Amino acid sequence: MDGDYTNNSPRPHKPKPFAPADFEVFAGGVDPSRVSEAAHMAAHALVHHGRDADDPDVTRRLVELADQQGLEAIAEMWAESPARSLPGALWRLYALRAATQQNPERIAAYFASGKEVAQVSKVVAGVAEPPGATEMTTMANTILSGAFEGDFDVALERFAAFCRVVALGQANHADDTELANGPHASRLTRNSHQLIKTAEDLEHAAASWRRGELD
Repeated sequence: MDGDYTNNSPRPHKPKPFAPADFEVFAGGVDPSRVSEAAHMAAHALVHHGRDADDPDVTRRLVELADQQGLEAIAEMWAESPARSLPGALWRLYALRAATQQNPERIAAYFASGKEVAQVSKVVAGVAEPPGATEMTTMANTILSGAFEGDFDVALERFAAFCRVVALGQANHADDTELANGPHASRLTRNSHQLIKTAEDLEHAAASWRRGELD
């Protein structure tokens, strides 16, 4: 997935969310610990509301939350949360869905390139064959829906598998274009490494969820 990533999260064009140090310049500013607490509370409320509702309309609205509120609003809530936390994991699910929606043709090309090497991850991700743009968008929606109406850890692992396949595809594309376009190849390689890191974070979060420790 091309673009500017931090921990493989696509960074929307928006003012940078306040980091804890930023609050120090404001007398009586918001306590960063309270910001973190609010992020965790919002993440828990969202996940448990969706899972308790058992209502397809509620699930659809939660999946489309970033569409309605803007990815910037989701980022303001969760993008600065630790990667291996519930709000951090949710941010990555929404960000991956958004990145897939923004350029499904390119993501499909990367997935197609990586799927023959990452056979196991391809199966776990569950993308229909052949993996075209429509299949990419459907897959992203289905996985995020599963976070609210299925097993949350399975949703995390499916997006992790998806990341691994796309990362391999990016690495393949980087090898193919290195001589013709070195800077582009370098960016693809960097993005591939970031996607692998995101996959590892999501897998860790899934294991924590199963142990009842994801907070």
